[in-house]
Amino acid sequence: MDHLKIIEVDENNAVEEGLFCVKNPKYDGFQLKLDWLIERWNEGLKLKILKKGNDKIGFIEYIPGEYAWRPVQAKNYLFIHCLMVFGKNNYHLGNGSQLINECINDAKKMNKAGVVVMASKGTWMADKSIFLKNGFSLIDSKDRFDLLVYKFNEAPDPVFNDWHQQINKYQGLNLLYSNQCPLFSKSVEEMKQTAKEYGLDLKVAILKTAQEAQLAPTGYGTYSLVYNGKLLSDHYISNTRFKNILNKEIKKS
Repeated sequence: MDHLKIIEVDENNAVEEGLFCVKNPKYDGFQLKLDWLIERWNEGLKLKILKKGNDKIGFIEYIPGEYAWRPVQAKNYLFIHCLMVFGKNNYHLGNGSQLINECINDAKKMNKAGVVVMASKGTWMADKSIFLKNGFSLIDSKDRFDLLVYKFNEAPDPVFNDWHQQINKYQGLNLLYSNQCPLFSKSVEEMKQTAKEYGLDLKVAILKTAQEAQLAPTGYGTYSLVYNGKLLSDHYISNTRFKNILNKEIKKS
């Protein structure tokens, strides 16, 4: 049986170990993600990869709650950005739980109040069930998102920020995203061209700080596609999907 081990990724071993979701160092998005990580490592972010033998089968990314790239307030907690286990043959074996417990143990060592996560049954986030299984409590739900906490003491609960209040600020066609997940970056120029075909100017803003993400107009925080105060997508989409949305929402000029 292959031995399981957890590798912490930092600037010194990022090229060797990869970034899990962005594996190829020659891909443009690898450097975008690495540059984003270098800034976050200075804020206390941890990126840990679970390996079975030489195979990378899962990863977890977490950060002090003050620097969470989601619309939450989670001071004095660790906040899980991402959790993934890859390959159906690696499901239901406790691999995700092992990564979650890695974060819980770090939070204890750092004397944090606990661990917080946003979960969702939709795209780009883990389902709440794995966190409930590992002792987290559901404290709030909004749109498709769930907020869960694992507490060590009687600290104040983390809370959602009101992204509904933010969305009306965005008139016209707006795309806000960050390089936390750079898989999308190549389609931005395609989307700009597609928008022109519909007589629209796609205004693009790259989120540079956690504070900007915490004030995002949608729950996912690091991706928002908004048209005249209406949410079109709260997760990464392809240019083909973008065309489908415009065909549904906006008549081509």
